[in-house]
Amino acid sequence: MDPVKKSLISLHLTVMLLGGTALFSKIIPLGAIDITFGRSVFACIFLFLVAKLTGEGWRLKSNRDYAIAFGLGIIMAVHWVTYFMAMQYSSVSVGIIALFTFPVITVLLEPYFEKIKLCWQDIASAIVVLVGIVLIVPDASLDNDVTLGVIIGVFSAFLYAIRNLLHRNYFSHYSGAKAMAWQTLIVCPTLVFFISDDLPQIDMHTLWLLVALGIFFTAVPHAMVASALKHLRAKTFSLVACMQPFYAVLFAMFLINEQPNWQTIVGGLLVISAAVYETINTHRENRKDK
Repeated sequence: MDPVKKSLISLHLTVMLLGGTALFSKIIPLGAIDITFGRSVFACIFLFLVAKLTGEGWRLKSNRDYAIAFGLGIIMAVHWVTYFMAMQYSSVSVGIIALFTFPVITVLLEPYFEKIKLCWQDIASAIVVLVGIVLIVPDASLDNDVTLGVIIGVFSAFLYAIRNLLHRNYFSHYSGAKAMAWQTLIVCPTLVFFISDDLPQIDMHTLWLLVALGIFFTAVPHAMVASALKHLRAKTFSLVACMQPFYAVLFAMFLINEQPNWQTIVGGLLVISAAVYETINTHRENRKDK
């Protein structure tokens, strides 16, 4: 098979696996902190094994990099917890749509990290996202779990955008697998004092769900990304990554019988359209700079 086609298939599989993480917020009978801790333990072990077996090693290049890894790990811990919380309060479709406000949030935050200016298209994208989010919010009361889920989801998206910007500027000289290995390593001790008494008492079924989430839906996709990017442009990766909400909603519909209403579908289309536009526009601007 042609290497490009093989990489594209691998990339879609990767995005499908990442989209599948949303289901675990519903099928694992634990709170968001417990799920995140379990996910991180198994992902950390697997990713460090990958780094060792590929000859990359475990050590970072400087004390500064260890400090950066620590900061990224803290952000990742809160991001993953709020990611699962958003879906547990609302639904998979609402939570994943709220999360995918992050491309537009990233664009709005970039001027504070890099020497670039906002343009009117970015403001327009932000307005489109805002309209999409308003559509999926049932009412303005925090007593409504869906509304609370949306707010938590957007906060999770904000943290994810911050993490990505910091990673791109200060930690991108490491492979995705090694970078994630260190971040998951930080997540574990960050959350260990907050896990509930339910986690040590889980049955084998729940344990295997955590193993699957940590290894096959977290560690494996992040390890696969580096391989896929060898034959694909970064733009292709970013655009395919925008398919993650689509896969997540499909999984939720067919596997746990979760049916989004028309407001969620229309709002989701607006949010994802803005994400796709910003992805294309960002890569177009990068090409001009080169």
